[in-house]
Amino acid sequence: MANRWVKTAPRRALQPVSQSETDQSDYQDSSDPEQLSFGQHVVAFFKELAAVVVGAIIVASLLRGFVGQLFLIPSVSMENTLQVDDRVVVEKLSSIKRGQVVVFSDPGAWLMGSTTPRERGPIGKAFQFVGVLPDTSTEHLIKRVIGLPGDHILCCDDDDRLTINGQAMNETSYLTVGPDGGQIKPSSIMFEVVVPSGHIFVMGGNREHSRDSRCHLNDVQAGVAKGDNAFVSLDLVIGRAIAVVWPFDRRHRLAIPDTFETVPSGTQPAPDIATITAGPEASC
Repeated sequence: MANRWVKTAPRRALQPVSQSETDQSDYQDSSDPEQLSFGQHVVAFFKELAAVVVGAIIVASLLRGFVGQLFLIPSVSMENTLQVDDRVVVEKLSSIKRGQVVVFSDPGAWLMGSTTPRERGPIGKAFQFVGVLPDTSTEHLIKRVIGLPGDHILCCDDDDRLTINGQAMNETSYLTVGPDGGQIKPSSIMFEVVVPSGHIFVMGGNREHSRDSRCHLNDVQAGVAKGDNAFVSLDLVIGRAIAVVWPFDRRHRLAIPDTFETVPSGTQPAPDIATITAGPEASC
């Protein structure tokens, strides 16, 4: 075969460095970080610090809005599981199950006459906003989920026990005790309900001092059926409380009590309208 000629680019001779390029190189060397003055170092430090702080605030705000949040317990309604001034962590990613302790927004006039919120200064409010300090506002409540959509809840059976879908509940692990040291009754309010679609039925652990779903079974509000206000819309649920983190000597997980693990499923699909039977005492 004939040889093929390959065309190559001609070699270039070394070019002398111009005076302007030399001056530019000297300028770059003089701006080396090691050559910065003390004042320039201080300015650079605070710029980096500001960027870190802003980034941390953004991350904390996102975590607070979509992942988890701290709340302060303001009342005795969940004793002895939760006590006044406990700090609880609430996560916002899990689905709602029976037996969980959940935080939710007021469904409608549940908080009338409640405790006045603690006022914080500007710095405290800022830390609360980003989730470093617990939320002290009073537009939220915390209770235990007793019934899911379609659940049939009765209180009480012949043995004075709460039943869910026909199963009698052993509530000794989370109900408070009376002054005599004995277990309190599941409820002094007698009722029977079927939870409507998209809602839950909630109760406190200190039943004699808890304004929960039982207390609103006779509520009458414009535009809704009597007693609808007793059921909390799933859209109002902020998340489930997973642990007490402060005070340090009271730290513990908030697990689902064993008695809820064997509750059978309720009516499916759940009814659009709740079924309610309650006496006049169902108004706390």
